[in-house]
Amino acid sequence: MRATTAGDGRDPIAAMAEKLYLTRTAQGYHELLETAARENLSHRQFLERILGDEFSWRHERLVARLIREARFPFIKTIDAFDWSHPTAIPQGLILHSLGLDFVEKHGHLIFLGRGGLGKTHLAIAIGYAACQKEIRTFFTTAADMINRLVAAKSDHSLERALRRFCAPGLLIIDELGYLPLDKEGRDLFFQVISKRSQTGSVILTTNRAFRDWGEVFQDNAVATAIAERLIENGELVKIEGSSYRVKRRKLKDADAPGSGE
Repeated sequence: MRATTAGDGRDPIAAMAEKLYLTRTAQGYHELLETAARENLSHRQFLERILGDEFSWRHERLVARLIREARFPFIKTIDAFDWSHPTAIPQGLILHSLGLDFVEKHGHLIFLGRGGLGKTHLAIAIGYAACQKEIRTFFTTAADMINRLVAAKSDHSLERALRRFCAPGLLIIDELGYLPLDKEGRDLFFQVISKRSQTGSVILTTNRAFRDWGEVFQDNAVATAIAERLIENGELVKIEGSSYRVKRRKLKDADAPGSGE
């Protein structure tokens, strides 16, 4: 089925669709016309099909952009997580969090456990699910966030830098506790958590229990204030077991040539 053309030789339907920013419709409505004729679609069915196609195309583009802007170091999904490795893990709570209800309520998740238990994997999997639901998400390590904020403070662009971490609906802060924070670092960390406590959600991964946060922030009062803001509307997700990296290394060594000799 050929489309008619305007006096200037342009396809009027495509031209109008482009004017309305219906990019997918402008590019692919010919195929939908052929499908409508072949399947004998009613006018209503055809309209639903063409609008649905436009909606799906826009959703896919938006999700792709959100995933790109989230700055995940890698993509992990919940299907790839090895639930059998940890000796203790609240699987039900984690699976429920994938519904993102906690984001709608500005709630928080604190993943606590030693290194190599999959905390980052789970945080990214939830962040990836958030992007699929068109929730703006941003991933950072605690050290990188503080370094960026300190640099921004020195060149008088702190407010703009803070918006980078405070504007997304979901902020993932990975690896809190591996390095202690000085006064400037803990003050900036507190600013982010304080600003987000009523405006957005945080997923935090840490290897340090709350009782040890005084050592991380080198100030018990600040550590308590940050912990209280997170836990007031948050869930502690405690994971126990041995490091998966150590397990994988042992398996690799066991499979190496000559390992049985």
